[in-house]
Amino acid sequence: MPVKRDYYDVLGVSRTATDAEIKRAYRDLARRHHPDVVGASDKGAAEVRFKEINEAYVVLSDAQRRVQYDRFGHADTQGTPNFGDFAPFGDLFEAFFGSGQRGRTQPQRGADLRYDLSVTLDDVMTGAEHEISFTHLGRCDVCAGTGSADKSAPATCPQCRGSGQVRSMRNTMLGQFVTTGVCPRCGGSGGIITDPCKSCRGRGRRELKKKLSVKVPAGVDEGTRLRFAGLGEAGERGAPSGDLYVFLAMEPHDIFERDGADLHCDTDVSFTQAALGARLEVEGLDGPAALELPAGTQGGTRFRIPGRGLPRFRASGRGDLIVDINVVVPSRLTRKQRELLETYAKAGGEEVQEPNLFKKVKRALGNE
Repeated sequence: MPVKRDYYDVLGVSRTATDAEIKRAYRDLARRHHPDVVGASDKGAAEVRFKEINEAYVVLSDAQRRVQYDRFGHADTQGTPNFGDFAPFGDLFEAFFGSGQRGRTQPQRGADLRYDLSVTLDDVMTGAEHEISFTHLGRCDVCAGTGSADKSAPATCPQCRGSGQVRSMRNTMLGQFVTTGVCPRCGGSGGIITDPCKSCRGRGRRELKKKLSVKVPAGVDEGTRLRFAGLGEAGERGAPSGDLYVFLAMEPHDIFERDGADLHCDTDVSFTQAALGARLEVEGLDGPAALELPAGTQGGTRFRIPGRGLPRFRASGRGDLIVDINVVVPSRLTRKQRELLETYAKAGGEEVQEPNLFKKVKRALGNE
């Protein structure tokens, strides 16, 4: 009498395999080693292998039998399947044909829509209202979404008699199997439209243009998503409509850059303003802002003006206006300006280089 292989080895699973793993392994092996699948030359070996696979699965798929097998192995023959046993009918059927769909196909909810709206910093500062327009699949107002010219409900499908499913029979080595699938005539809905609406061609939906007023909240963040329930595409045959999502994107500004609720900008000051200090009027997004520039301010110095940024979204208060200082050096000087700067430089012990033009004039006069 041949020695039986370990059932776990037969299915190629570990001894800690779950029921789902055992079932999955069985279905894969059953499809690959079925005698009707392999060639005629290997049919005898395939039958032996197929029965071995079934025998292992019958034991390991049964909780009580598996416990007994784990304790006693093949020595415990009580309840062990004999040569003619097959795996549970449902599992064997599913291994070859898969699980069939049941019941009518439910009408699908309408698809969600996305609209990208560009907003400016001025919109964010004060809040704004924009009118948008878009095209979507809306409910056909001619047939009220029924798809029928007379607005009546679909008639019962004569092929599936309203079930949305049709049955077919297959012959296998185990006998005849009846399978169910989606009705090809009604697409699983169970009903057909005998007199389709000409406006939507029986679909109950058609392309429509829609306008919508969108309120942009003050202080809104970049990438904020505004949801408008039920304003997406219409659902099939009375199913709920999808939603419209408006995504907000910031347009770049010529002067300011945004960092959350803060605004950043640059401002140019002269050498004398930086050296002596000055009271500046900086242009803010909502009007001028005062800035006290201390004497001796260096280029690149950053100043913060509290409360002159953007409103905080869903919070109180405003961000700050952050100003970076650029010290501008004049590219051309008048004679008087140069003389004063030379005097300043000499007072500080700096050596001043004369322009080439002055050197040429001195040579011509014989002063050098």
